[in-house]
Amino acid sequence: MHEIKCPHCHTAFTVNEASYADIVQQVRNQEFQTEIHHRLQEAQAHFASEKALALSETRQELQHSLADKERRIAELQHQIGQSAQERQLALAQAEGRLKMQLAEREAEIAQWKARAGALESGKAAEQELAVTKAVAEKERQLEALKSELLLQTKESELAQKTLHEKYAQELKQKEETIAFYKDFKARQSTKMIGESLEQHCETEFNRIRTTAFPQAKFGKDNDAASGSKGDYIYRECDEHGNEIISIMFEMKNEGDETASKKKNEHFFKELDKDRREKSCEYAVLVSLLESESELYNGGIVDVSFAYPKMYVIRPQFFIPMISLLRNAALNSLQYKQEVAQMRAQNIDITHFEEDLNAFKEGFARNYELASRKFQTAIDEIDKTITHLQKTKEALLSSENNLRLANNKAADLTVKKLVRKNPTMKAAFAALQQDE
Repeated sequence: MHEIKCPHCHTAFTVNEASYADIVQQVRNQEFQTEIHHRLQEAQAHFASEKALALSETRQELQHSLADKERRIAELQHQIGQSAQERQLALAQAEGRLKMQLAEREAEIAQWKARAGALESGKAAEQELAVTKAVAEKERQLEALKSELLLQTKESELAQKTLHEKYAQELKQKEETIAFYKDFKARQSTKMIGESLEQHCETEFNRIRTTAFPQAKFGKDNDAASGSKGDYIYRECDEHGNEIISIMFEMKNEGDETASKKKNEHFFKELDKDRREKSCEYAVLVSLLESESELYNGGIVDVSFAYPKMYVIRPQFFIPMISLLRNAALNSLQYKQEVAQMRAQNIDITHFEEDLNAFKEGFARNYELASRKFQTAIDEIDKTITHLQKTKEALLSSENNLRLANNKAADLTVKKLVRKNPTMKAAFAALQQDE
């Protein structure tokens, strides 16, 4: 029994162990919830300041990076323009030179033809052959110059196309880099390099398990006997086996290309069901859904107004959330130990009462059986006494009858026998006379 004093009326009253444990549990829950809300407010304020600082730094870095990329793109575009102008100028100059050379060759051919007409008839055949050879040579040179001009034109077009493709590829890479940084900012620097959200959280926990949570058990929920299961369960107990805290975790992520975007609230009911079936105290949804939501991007979100002891966090708050709930639970560990001790005492008292009641019931049952046997024996003795009494009465009645018969036999005389029998009386009389 415990004595409790009212803080208002100062009236003292006593309660039993069970009532005292209930009162302690109520006080513990109230203090624990107050401590959690206080820690949550501190953590949210701290996370908000860190988030603002990180966003500011990230925004500045992105602005500098974007400015550098835009300046580089402008330089590349300027270089492309200059290269195109230089190529066009070189082509125009080469075409002008070739046209001048072609005009010179045609003028020489005309001069040779004019000279051939002025020559004498005796030398006409020889001069005509020489002129034909010279014209053929000049035409061959002209064809070579045309081929060279065509080759230079194709080389220039190919170089220009290659340069354009190179600059286009670099521009595409820069655009992809800019898109990556924008996605990096939207996800608030959450590192998901080649791994899923579950693997990321498990890796983050295992990285500090030995130093921060040496007594904790953290692993996948493989029990699907009830038809559903969560992703991970965190449990931690003290050296006496009393549970300090237990958390059911659910991780949700989706790709950017997913057509139907789901919301966090779609998973609250199932998570609360898993928490109750696996006897966990808290439920935490680690989510990358609704990436544009200011509510969920602000830090730890308490949704206990819809489902008790449930929170929604981003992956960067995974370890801080465990530490927050664990530290709050450690502050109330003393109350839990006292309640567990009282519960153990109540169990011992209950066992003692059960053993005592079992002994009473067994003794009463044996007593009842013995009493029945004793009563049966008494009844049998009473029956025997009654039977003997009847026998006694019968014997006494026989004795009385024998006494009466004896008395009658003693009172019997010849005179009485023959008093009413004249024949016998005469016979006896004659017999007496003869004697």
